[in-house]
Amino acid sequence: MSGESTTDRGDKHDPGRPQPTGSGPFQPSHTGRDQQAQPPAQPNPAEAVVSGWRGGSSWSNQAASTPGADRPGSSSDSVSANSPSQTSGPDPAGPDFATQQFPRSGPEPQPGAYASTGPDSDAPTEVFESAALTQRLAGEEAAWSAYSDDTAATDALTQSGSVPPAPPRPPQGRPGGSGGEGGDGGEKRSLSGIRDKLRGSATARRVLLAAAVVFGIALVGYIADLVMTSGSVPRGVEVAGVAVGGMNKDAAQAKLQTTLDARSGEVVPVKIADVQTELVPSAAGLGVDWDATWERVGGQPLNPAARLLSFVATREVTVASTVDEAVFGSTLDELRVHDQPPVEGGITFEGTRPVAVNPVPGRILDTAASRTVLTDQWATANTLDLPVIPAPPAVRAEAIEKALYEIAEPAVSAPVVYSGKDSGTATLNPEQIAAIVSFVPDGHGGLRVEFDHKVATDLLAPQLAPTEVEPKDATFTFSGAPTVVPAVVGDKINWPKSLDQLPAMLAAAGPQRTTAAVYERIEPKLTTQAAESLGITEVMGEFTTGGFSGPSGVNIRTVAQEVNGAVVKPGDTFSLNGHTGTRGAAEGYVESGIIDHGRPSTAVGGGISQFATTLYNAAYFAGLEDAGHTEHSYYISRYPAAREATVFDGAIDLQFRNNTPHGLYIQTFADSSDVTVRIWGTKTVEVESITGDKSKPTEPETITLPEGDECIASTGAPGFTIADTRVITDVNTGQEISRHTRTVKYDPVPEVKCVSPDDEKSDEEQPADTSEPTAVPSSGNEGSRPTGRAGNR
Repeated sequence: MSGESTTDRGDKHDPGRPQPTGSGPFQPSHTGRDQQAQPPAQPNPAEAVVSGWRGGSSWSNQAASTPGADRPGSSSDSVSANSPSQTSGPDPAGPDFATQQFPRSGPEPQPGAYASTGPDSDAPTEVFESAALTQRLAGEEAAWSAYSDDTAATDALTQSGSVPPAPPRPPQGRPGGSGGEGGDGGEKRSLSGIRDKLRGSATARRVLLAAAVVFGIALVGYIADLVMTSGSVPRGVEVAGVAVGGMNKDAAQAKLQTTLDARSGEVVPVKIADVQTELVPSAAGLGVDWDATWERVGGQPLNPAARLLSFVATREVTVASTVDEAVFGSTLDELRVHDQPPVEGGITFEGTRPVAVNPVPGRILDTAASRTVLTDQWATANTLDLPVIPAPPAVRAEAIEKALYEIAEPAVSAPVVYSGKDSGTATLNPEQIAAIVSFVPDGHGGLRVEFDHKVATDLLAPQLAPTEVEPKDATFTFSGAPTVVPAVVGDKINWPKSLDQLPAMLAAAGPQRTTAAVYERIEPKLTTQAAESLGITEVMGEFTTGGFSGPSGVNIRTVAQEVNGAVVKPGDTFSLNGHTGTRGAAEGYVESGIIDHGRPSTAVGGGISQFATTLYNAAYFAGLEDAGHTEHSYYISRYPAAREATVFDGAIDLQFRNNTPHGLYIQTFADSSDVTVRIWGTKTVEVESITGDKSKPTEPETITLPEGDECIASTGAPGFTIADTRVITDVNTGQEISRHTRTVKYDPVPEVKCVSPDDEKSDEEQPADTSEPTAVPSSGNEGSRPTGRAGNR
């Protein structure tokens, strides 16, 4: 409690002391110092003060307005708390106690130093004027003098047993302000009062005791439950619909594995918009990620509310999935076959009538969202509903209408005519125009018209073909000495350029739908002048082979006809495969005999190797440069050893280079059994072939195969090594120009036996055949396929 109080003591009149006024119970009637010696008549100062504040007495400080007072005067009856007295009075225990102000001992306090002091603080005891006290008790702004360390007044008030209340506290932050409750002091008093009531109430004590008991029981139960469930799955947990809450983790793992492993192998229905399909999660690359799933389950909750709720509620945990990206990606691609792409609008023709095709929106699988659905729900969903994305058409309906009226309808309104030379014409009628006109999206919401130039050319070119002149190369005739047949310069229609005018004509009407075809001059590849300058005057080399018949002869005559008339310019290389192209049934070749890995067989084009050998020898003796050839893997008796060749489409070729300063002309002849190749040019060399002896013979092996169409019996032939040397000399001087030796190793031709299962046992009992193997017979049907070294037909 603050020491703020107001006390006037004594009945002596002192002009410097305040005098009591009003109707208080303590009304001194004597003044003067002579009466201080009568103690019984003197009232107790504390009682006077108490009576003053209880009875509502008003106290005034007359000294405040008396001249010569011992502290500064004021125009107010009470001194402001912000202007404390600067004087000091006599000792409060002295004879003038009742009529003198209490002096202040110690340093002067700052203004308002005690105005904000709380009732329970340890502020020094102060004595105030009665008027100031009254104003403070009434909650008004008051000003008074504070006298600290006045222990006598404090003791007197304490002994009276009734201490006046502290003046009202000003609001927090407003020192010396008006009264009213609030601030820290008021709150402290309120809390202090509540505590005092609780301490003095038996009911309150019983309530607190019961609450403590309940809390203790709950705490013990919480700790016991936490200990008992340690290591178990939290209560109420369901993983993919499987209840595992409260179970031992190992038992829960086993239960989940049994259930979910089975689910991963089951068929799950899948819905994509209005399409129904299905998949098996394990086959789709999906499985259970157990570590991640248990992380989602988590451990025992520590929140008491969560633990209490787990007794009545469940918590669903979704399965975390493992994904085999390669397999899962393929699954998504397979699901996309159910996409329904938009139907783009366009224009079609029904006969000669253009018809608008309205666009139809589509839909496609949302692969990103579908991935989430599949990985999150495969273990729980009865049907996996995969999301789709709308696929709007690219062409606007109004653009279709515009193209219909502005392009399609005018295009088929009348024929289109191309005029050629010699009064020739070519016409596209409306039905044909409808076949070459089409519409595609232009990428900007509209339609772009396209024209099929190939179809248009196929329709127009035959009509103007009589007006064209085909180019022809210069060639040679051989009635004695070679004679040049003049070349022909071509005059052909350039249809790509001619069709550049088609869009404009289709958009026009009447006479404007006719235009002239564009002709171009085409020079022959070999002009007359070039042919005359080639120097093709005599035979340089020639070679003939025979012994073929039947299907093999068909193929030999076909290839000979293709090669006949070929011209090789100086420095150029001739390629047999390059010149003939593919040799298949479409080109007139038939199935004939070949040698396949040492065994007789058949294939389309068989026998061409005989023509290749004939051409090789003609070039050999013409002294031309060998640019690449391959011998057969097995020796064929009708060919010169080490001086023969085989070919195979796209793999084995025959090439030679024209290493002379003159041109070459290849002439071929073929009849029912023989083929001849003759190379014309200007002869400058003589060629001699020197063939060595056979060496290093190798014996064939015997192959036994079951009887049937796949087995062709043969007696076999030994292998050997042989060399050939070509010597080239100058035709005029006879001087040797070059000498080149080529060594060839032929593999033995295996002996093939075709036996039935019944004959296998009897063959084993007979002695081995020790007869000398013979060469492959010269039937004329042999060719070969590629083996380690040599090739085919």
